[in-house]
Amino acid sequence: MTDVGQLLRDWRTTRRMSQLELSVAAGVSARHVSFLETGRSRPTRDMILRLSDRLDVPLRQQNELLLAGGFAPAHPESALESAPMSAVLGALRDVLAGHAPYPALLIDRHWTMVDANDAVAPLLDGCASRLLEPPVNVLRLSLHPDGLAPRIRNLPEWRTHVLHRLDQQATRLGDPVLRELHAELAGYPGGASADRPIGLVVPLRLDDLSFFSVTSILGTPLDVTLSELAIESFLPADEATATRLHRR
Repeated sequence: MTDVGQLLRDWRTTRRMSQLELSVAAGVSARHVSFLETGRSRPTRDMILRLSDRLDVPLRQQNELLLAGGFAPAHPESALESAPMSAVLGALRDVLAGHAPYPALLIDRHWTMVDANDAVAPLLDGCASRLLEPPVNVLRLSLHPDGLAPRIRNLPEWRTHVLHRLDQQATRLGDPVLRELHAELAGYPGGASADRPIGLVVPLRLDDLSFFSVTSILGTPLDVTLSELAIESFLPADEATATRLHRR
């Protein structure tokens, strides 16, 4: 098991904070932070949670820090199918349905599709069946040569956007699975856009449709699973797209 001090140091480095900056934010001395990172002092449970909060450590990784320090996890992790999750998931599915006729998906921390509204399926016509077999990774589906990629008219621009966003997410979460996904997607053909995007948002131009995306997360999750769910919703970037989708 990795030492809790090393993990704290890794998170501080990832957040590009000095020991002094972290100590000021946490209300402790820089010397104490140094002792915790080197193992000369053992952090209490409350100290691990305090430093985790100042370092913006996700709930799952906060539990990992606590376990490394010899403490029980502080945040529950419920299965999606469990009874306590039913009310929240039901509400999230209502959000998906209410977004129609525009497409919207519910995804987990690794971009696996948990659910989608009825507007998504028609957009996936022509994708290889193996990419549509659960668990469906929506980023792989979008950039794979046998997925949506051949139909994305601004593929270099969209691909650059997706890879940049995934790289930032992998860094923020410290998640090796996202790093592996990034390496895989970066190996797909499609080119890269060196030009600065023109306009207000980076669009997804799929066939004759044009979208921009909005990501929504729960504001006050106390459960690890809920903290890692997000709704990725797509809105029409022009009137022609809105008209076509409403006609469908």
